[in-house]
Amino acid sequence: MFKLLVILSVAAVVAAEYHEEHYSHPKYKFEYGVKDHHTGDNKDQWEHRDGDVVKGQYSFYEADGTKRIVEYTSDKHHGFQAHVKRVGHAQHPQIYGHEEGHHFAGNELGHGHGHASSYANLYQHHH
Repeated sequence: MFKLLVILSVAAVVAAEYHEEHYSHPKYKFEYGVKDHHTGDNKDQWEHRDGDVVKGQYSFYEADGTKRIVEYTSDKHHGFQAHVKRVGHAQHPQIYGHEEGHHFAGNELGHGHGHASSYANLYQHHH
């Protein structure tokens, strides 16, 4: 009986230590960036965490040449919040001079006259 009490006492102590909660304070910082002149892929990001507070920012270039910057924070009291900024002026491709472009006329491939054909021209056939 004595051995059984010793074993149960040891088991109770081990169980109490096992169920004791250990708090780990999360803390980290990271950042990265890409600048690929060949593909035009330019972006960056950084983030800091200290406990339950996270702050960060990422940015990238849109197809129109503007830069999108997203700043964000997250904590217990306010939740996730993001602020988005756009920097620069949108620039769209311009075609100079007089070119002969192709467009669809009815079901036939025709020649367009004017500034140029554009990727924004759509062929739509309605019945």
